[in-house]
Amino acid sequence: MELKTILGQYQDYIGKEVTISGWIRNHRKQKEFGFIDLHDGSCFKTIQCVYANELENFADIQTYRVGSTLEITGTLLESPAKGQTVELQATKVTLLGDCLENYPIQPKRHTREFLREQAYLRPRTNLFQAVFRVRSVISMAIHNYFQERNYVYVTTPLLTTADCEGSDQMFKVTTLNMHDIPKTEEGKCDFKEDLFRKETFITGTGQLHGEAFAMAFRNIYTFGPTFRTEKSNTKIHANEFWMIEPEIAFCDLEGLMDIEEEFLKYVIQYVIDKCPEEMAFFDSFVEKGLLAKLRNVLDSKFVRIDHKDCIDLLLNSGKDWEFTPDYEGDIAKEHEKFLTDHFGGPVFITNWPKDIKACYMKLNEDGKTVAAVDLVVPAAGELMGGSQREEDYEKLMKRIEEMEVDKTPIEWYCNLRAYGTCVHAGFGMGLERLVMYLTGIDNIRDAIPFARTPGSCDY
Repeated sequence: MELKTILGQYQDYIGKEVTISGWIRNHRKQKEFGFIDLHDGSCFKTIQCVYANELENFADIQTYRVGSTLEITGTLLESPAKGQTVELQATKVTLLGDCLENYPIQPKRHTREFLREQAYLRPRTNLFQAVFRVRSVISMAIHNYFQERNYVYVTTPLLTTADCEGSDQMFKVTTLNMHDIPKTEEGKCDFKEDLFRKETFITGTGQLHGEAFAMAFRNIYTFGPTFRTEKSNTKIHANEFWMIEPEIAFCDLEGLMDIEEEFLKYVIQYVIDKCPEEMAFFDSFVEKGLLAKLRNVLDSKFVRIDHKDCIDLLLNSGKDWEFTPDYEGDIAKEHEKFLTDHFGGPVFITNWPKDIKACYMKLNEDGKTVAAVDLVVPAAGELMGGSQREEDYEKLMKRIEEMEVDKTPIEWYCNLRAYGTCVHAGFGMGLERLVMYLTGIDNIRDAIPFARTPGSCDY
């Protein structure tokens, strides 16, 4: 029987015999009895199992180490101990899987750096039990939000010839012998010998393929792994991560921001409702005030401000910036923090300089900016990025030419504008960034089960 069921409906089991299976989190031994904290993975809590020397294998039980797998049968009783409602009075304890004495995850506080080195075992700790359960619930909330609103879930390809992020940002895939690469007469790689007969990448986004489906299904979303080759050893970057990317037909920039705000609030409320114990744990031990921060987001009306007005505000703030705010440039982390502090909540920054944004974004009437939006939130900075897409074929072609983008592999994407186009928009959000924001975890390596970052592709 799962511990979640027993603890959730314990009144129904008081005085009754139950059998549970799980792993030893802690084992406190005394001369005539002992206490085992057992965790079975079905919920955040453990249960205290009490065994006495009347048991036939009492001496053996006392040798069972932390990490070992047990099956315990006993009577569920109300517990006199502080901090727990019930305990299990064991009548039978069976060892299912022994654990070596050098087991790294002992009942003490471990640093997150140490636990990253034990990534295959760290899910057994309280912290990562909470993180990865919340990650699972966030994923379910995302699907629920879009499914309840009649979006179609599209599984876009991981292998692509669409060089949408710039080939220097994308992993290359080939079946060629890397020790004997075939060459053309010009000395370049001869992709005719490759399986796909052309240069192929692991995707950096599902957006382009998502737009194709939005032109058929109206509202769609993709949710899957994406990959970037960026050599950025920061707390917020990884080379493999999961992205949520909806595309919405007949939607402009204002409508997109409405959806982003509603979506984020939905997910936050869903997680608070479904994971009260985990969220209380994060609030107490990871980020003090986390729940208050999230509830403030739920109660906020997100501010919407143009990029130009942001720069005005930053330059007139009287602050001494490390990175001087620039009307033609990006917004730095210190700027994001100032803006969210200034407005007391999340901020949509809109209408960005065209030269720092992608070619597919809608060019505004001023000819200098594009209808792009970034959502920055307190403590985490940028959480979502999106735009109204350029639906005019000629304007898109001109932007592609200006930015010297090779249109050959994305000709099909451009043709979407020629075959029944409409105003449409979409955004992207990294799942790991959202996990970090909702848990207080400050390093992306701790928000994904097995992190892939520069110099690290272990397990």
